[in-house]
Amino acid sequence: MKKKFTLTTILLIILFFAGFSQENDVDEARQTIAEFNETDPDISNFFNSAYGYAVFPGIGKGGLVIGGAGGKGTVFKSGTPAADAKMSQVTIGLQAGGQKYAEVIFFENAEAYERFVGDNFEFAAQVSAVALKAGVSADAEYRDGMLVFTQAIGGLMYEASVGGQKFTVELY
Repeated sequence: MKKKFTLTTILLIILFFAGFSQENDVDEARQTIAEFNETDPDISNFFNSAYGYAVFPGIGKGGLVIGGAGGKGTVFKSGTPAADAKMSQVTIGLQAGGQKYAEVIFFENAEAYERFVGDNFEFAAQVSAVALKAGVSADAEYRDGMLVFTQAIGGLMYEASVGGQKFTVELY
């Protein structure tokens, strides 16, 4: 059991820091947008109508009771890159494994966008995100001016935990 715990802890640390070691790359963010559009063509309505959006191409996540996640992304305003962003997350609860996923946060209006790019924005609890599949975006709705979609890239994570995502943004 001790060996399993040690291996899982090492995996958690690797995934957490792998997210932060990646370089911000606008082209990678644009590729992620293309992949989201390919998975569900209706999501283009959000990309076209949102005041802005943040794209995180690869968030690494792992945990065993205590977990963490992290990644870098690009914030777009009116379809134009406007800032670099970092996401970090700490969770506690029933969880085991590791995974990598992409995340896009849409901002319905200027108020939601400004809240996000302001100093150290944080989702108060595990935000309810829509797992992207074909046709799922048709029924998605903004909540508090924001809408979050995720798409799994790889790995396996069992989770029933509580935590929050924290974001720091550097405007260009």
